[in-house]
Amino acid sequence: MSAPVVDLAVSHRPRGASDRIAYGFVKALRFCADTFFAKRYGHRAVVLETVAAVPGMVGATLNHLKCLRRMCDDRGWIKTLMDEAENERMHLMTFIEVAKPTAFERFVVVGAQWVFYLFFFGLYLASPRTAHRVVGYFEEEAVVSYTHYLAEIDEGRSANVAAPEIAIRYWGLPIDATLRDVVEVVRANEAHHRDVNHGFANELAGLAEPKLVPAAWPHEQLQPHWREAA
Repeated sequence: MSAPVVDLAVSHRPRGASDRIAYGFVKALRFCADTFFAKRYGHRAVVLETVAAVPGMVGATLNHLKCLRRMCDDRGWIKTLMDEAENERMHLMTFIEVAKPTAFERFVVVGAQWVFYLFFFGLYLASPRTAHRVVGYFEEEAVVSYTHYLAEIDEGRSANVAAPEIAIRYWGLPIDATLRDVVEVVRANEAHHRDVNHGFANELAGLAEPKLVPAAWPHEQLQPHWREAA
């Protein structure tokens, strides 16, 4: 069974105050997650994915309203960000099936979502560049976390249970797919989110030429279909 190719080495080096603020903020979030969840990666994913699903929706909403006010084209940003939000929501729905969060963890999810939504909404209004850079760094950390999760599975510390049915349907996984298969494809999605958001931040910072982005991500990147290796 072949998995989507993921470049794990990609990392944006902070340039200027905006990038350093974004980088420091994400590292602080990483410290809190490591302290609270340790190596309970399934439970960590439940809380972090509900936060990760916020930026795409906020960015899509504010870009939509901006384009209405200015009567201008969005260059494909709105659909791309909406797809990102949907993809992250499916990550959450998948890991809810895996981790079976407790009532307390569900309360944390609700609280984290409201706090982060209000914070990110204000940040995007103040500095869209910083907001996208935060997401880029957040996704870098997500790639690292899911790589650690794979190691936990491979070394037998986390059970390689059957993939939830919702994940099999969404990603087109084989019927006998396992949790390891799910984590690999989720990691590939996060790597794509990382590259998209760093690209948006670079464009807003004048580090890249403005360009049209696809109205939707390539199907094989958003929902990679796995096939048996020849």
